[in-house]
Amino acid sequence: MAVEIPPLIKPSRLRRRGGLWGECLAEFLGTFVLIAFGCGVVAMAVAALPGSGRTEGPTTFFLGAGDWLLICWGWAFAVVFGVYVAGGVSGAHLNPAVTLAFAARRGFPWKKVLPYWASQVVGAFAGAALVYAVYHDAINTFDQAMKGPKTNGHTVASFSIFATFPAPYFHGGNWGPLIDQIVGTALLVMLIVAIVDLRNTAVKANLGPLVTGFAVAAIGMSYGANAGYAINPARDFGPRLLTYAVGWGKLALPGSEPGAFSHYWWIPIVGPLVGGLIGVLVYDLFIGDVLHIRAQQKELPEPGRARPLDEE
Repeated sequence: MAVEIPPLIKPSRLRRRGGLWGECLAEFLGTFVLIAFGCGVVAMAVAALPGSGRTEGPTTFFLGAGDWLLICWGWAFAVVFGVYVAGGVSGAHLNPAVTLAFAARRGFPWKKVLPYWASQVVGAFAGAALVYAVYHDAINTFDQAMKGPKTNGHTVASFSIFATFPAPYFHGGNWGPLIDQIVGTALLVMLIVAIVDLRNTAVKANLGPLVTGFAVAAIGMSYGANAGYAINPARDFGPRLLTYAVGWGKLALPGSEPGAFSHYWWIPIVGPLVGGLIGVLVYDLFIGDVLHIRAQQKELPEPGRARPLDEE
């Protein structure tokens, strides 16, 4: 089917897009799709559903666990379709933490790391811009109806549509949210490398993106409330830049609200990068090395057995 589709641009002008440039375009579009659906579902839950009269009031949201499940599954689908869009060209990292982990342990070229990171951040910014363009009326109406502290007329609740912040029980501390981001991203990357590892019980029939989405949903359900489970520096920083540009001010950068959190912007960047490295190292130490040595054996033991039958 693909060979029957003529290119939109003359083949002579497409050649440079066959390499890194094409991969960066794929990372941009895949991350754009990720944020367009991910931030879009949060905009629905926080501003659009209340504002459209589908909840108890114009500022009523998150009354129960079901509301959180809407967010978790929305982000899961966002990951699924982002990976399906970009996977065939760039591998669909869509996350600087994944790119760094793959460079450290999966042979991904280090010279491509910064271009991938830049493409992911720009794609996230563009995806957030689309969400803001579609939902800015709902967001402005929501902020006007909300009571409490506001920055340039905006609230931290509307800011949560785009970027993350810590829960109140951390009392503005950094260590709790930082550990949360390290743990969440370590789990994410560990699951991703398990899903794509052909030596293991790898997902086949092009279902890898779907199972990766399940992994993101599981992390959101299990660890999401602590700090919004960014688990992706581009996912947080790109939309954060957008919100800073359109009026959220210090809520976005440096990420401060008096009495709640201060200079938070770096935690969803550093935490995931550290966590991604830990996740891939843990997988390789506990699973990857075992699979490697078993691949060198002539007869592999059945799962659950220590040695092949002829050695017993």
